[in-house]
Amino acid sequence: MSIKTDVVIIGAGPVGLFQVFELGLQGLEAHVVDALPQTGGQCTELYPDKPIFDIPAVPECTGQQLIDNLEKQIAPFSPGMHLDQSVDELEKRGENDFRVRTSAGIEFECRAVIIAAGAGSFTPVRVRVEGLEQFENSQLFYRVRDPASHAGKDIVILGGGDSALDWAIQLAPKAKSLTLVNRTERFRAAEASVRTLYELADAGGATVLTGALKGFDTTGDRLSSVTVTLRDENKTEKVLPVDDLLVFFGLSPKLGPIESWGLELERKLVTINLATFETSVPGIYAIGDINTYEGKKKLILSGFHEAALAAFAIKQAFEPDKKVNLQYTTTSPLMHERLGVDADGVAIDGNGSADTVAST
Repeated sequence: MSIKTDVVIIGAGPVGLFQVFELGLQGLEAHVVDALPQTGGQCTELYPDKPIFDIPAVPECTGQQLIDNLEKQIAPFSPGMHLDQSVDELEKRGENDFRVRTSAGIEFECRAVIIAAGAGSFTPVRVRVEGLEQFENSQLFYRVRDPASHAGKDIVILGGGDSALDWAIQLAPKAKSLTLVNRTERFRAAEASVRTLYELADAGGATVLTGALKGFDTTGDRLSSVTVTLRDENKTEKVLPVDDLLVFFGLSPKLGPIESWGLELERKLVTINLATFETSVPGIYAIGDINTYEGKKKLILSGFHEAALAAFAIKQAFEPDKKVNLQYTTTSPLMHERLGVDADGVAIDGNGSADTVAST
């Protein structure tokens, strides 16, 4: 499959999605590629149900709510979404002329490329017990997709970070039993979560152990128990019944093919021109956590700002002989046209008639 478009965005996290919006306001079409099977990046992988408090004008929202709202915001621009595949090849053929090929065999011809891949592609840090991998996605999980599917079961959670504790606290009330095993007595989670977990344990709603996974047993073709070596003087081994084993050792970021694209890097981050967010290769831009510059702050808010400036820079690069004017979605008829709304923010259907109110 070959697709022609203005811009290919690598990364479907919050910054990559907002980049679609900013490009759309400039009248530019975008397609988005992401290695994960769903949009959201770290927001949906690490904290889909955890509250975020520093999005402007949104006092509180979860990671998943943020992504859901961003998808609504970019809907007027109908971006192409190509998930569960990575960008394996990127070739610069000339000025404003790139060929991009994904692991699924989709090929793009585009005029610019924007890397919004966070710190690269993320893969879960897997548990290192030989043979356990056979249960992945049936009884061994590295993320929770449907909390209800774990209800009424013997659950063992491995890990001591925010994700491990958040899910332990959420799943324990409906589990048959829940045991959290951390490798040390120190947790890498919020203090409030640690207190809540121990309060839950004191009330008999969960068990907290310090140790490491040693092995497992099966009944038929199913995982039936795991053996944990405790961190005590005798290195006591404890057998835990298990229906679902949830592992939260964190995600391992990898730049992958990005390292071979000839971009100037600094500590495995992409350097950019701060005025345009263009990389050392003209026509390739980098926004969000993947880039670095003096004073860089890895915040979603900062990534949104970078997306806006990159969109203006790309528009100017495509039309160097024209002045790219700043126009406001509040008052600009052109912005209203591109958003599909009238001057009062009312959505216009394909026949030009007003039907529903749109948030812009």
